[in-house]
Amino acid sequence: MKKYLLLILLSAATLARAEENKATHDELRALRDRLLPALNKGDLETMVSQLATNCVVTWQNGEVSRGRDGFRSYYNRMMTAPGHIVESFSTSVKVDELTILYGDNTGIAFGSSDDHFKLKGGLDVPLKDRWTATLVKENGRWLIAAIHTSANVFDNPLLAGAKRLTVIAAVVTGIAGLLVGWLIGGRGKGKPGSQ
Repeated sequence: MKKYLLLILLSAATLARAEENKATHDELRALRDRLLPALNKGDLETMVSQLATNCVVTWQNGEVSRGRDGFRSYYNRMMTAPGHIVESFSTSVKVDELTILYGDNTGIAFGSSDDHFKLKGGLDVPLKDRWTATLVKENGRWLIAAIHTSANVFDNPLLAGAKRLTVIAAVVTGIAGLLVGWLIGGRGKGKPGSQ
């Protein structure tokens, strides 16, 4: 009888924990559902409100922003300030699996994103990223404490464009060299006593 009672108590505790985790994952989904539309609309203050006060953000270009003011500063410099380089940005995000929970107030989420940057000069840059986020629960709300985004440095649109430009430059240089050689060679043959 004690064995069955223990089994019933363990089952009840497991079900209670699963229900608690479901509620936590629902709260984390709500954070995602607030953040993504804000990113795609350029709603800076809604983005900032999803960040922990002392957050750390590592951007695709390797720059690091610390705190909400650091996030605002980077975003404004890249998107709105005089001389900004990004005209518009949009993203779609995929989460690889449920957030890994560490206790009741910390979690790690990770996944991928398909980003699209339109740069000030008119260049469209699609970029596939990987990201990892540390989430914390502060004052009853889940917030992003840290996020790191990175792109494949060996295979991305910017690298592919640079490779194309290198090939084009090599072809143009080769043709120019042949043309200059032909012109110099042709002129040399026409001069008296040049043979």
